[in-house]
Amino acid sequence: MGAVGLLYVGAVLFLNGMMLLKKVEPRAAGVFNLFVGGMQVVTPTVLIIANLSRPAEILGASGIYLFGFTYLYVGVNLLGGFDSTGVGYFSLFVAIMALGYSYANFRLLGDPAFGVIWLYWSFLWFLFFVVLGLKRTQISRYTGWVTAIQGWVTGAIPAFLILTGYWRNPSLYAIILAVFGVVVFAGLWPLTREREPAAATPSEEMGGRDRTHRPRWT
Repeated sequence: MGAVGLLYVGAVLFLNGMMLLKKVEPRAAGVFNLFVGGMQVVTPTVLIIANLSRPAEILGASGIYLFGFTYLYVGVNLLGGFDSTGVGYFSLFVAIMALGYSYANFRLLGDPAFGVIWLYWSFLWFLFFVVLGLKRTQISRYTGWVTAIQGWVTGAIPAFLILTGYWRNPSLYAIILAVFGVVVFAGLWPLTREREPAAATPSEEMGGRDRTHRPRWT
């Protein structure tokens, strides 16, 4: 993925994470999703046309469309107020394909750092599927934090390191990213997951008028 495009992937993931955390109004986020989505469709098209005889370059560019179409789809949904299940099930497709791109980076492209980053994205897009496709909104806060954090550690920071020439040891970065992801995303789960509302008791359903089975401490 081009470093400039990756930088703005970081920006849109951070913004979408803030939206899931209810810090950004959805329609406002929708506009920026369209900007980045458009860029992430034009960029791979240019890269593919410029590298028709280089299969590795085409392979690398082809994955960018997964994100471009996601952001365009999200932007249209947010601005139009459409149901989210389409985006959700497309996210499941992206999550599965991201596993393939992770393998390609490890085994074919020789870039273990981006092999781990694609695993990050597979996990994140699976969360989008759960929240948007299956409507499990109790993990929206967790997904928002994961999205915002991934905007920095899979997008903005790697892009800046590449652009400034400091992306020099992909194997070391792969180890750092793997450890960071396991520790942080596992630690966030109990801190951010919202519990489902408890089922009402018979007395609560009757407006609390039944006092015959009150706990001793009331």
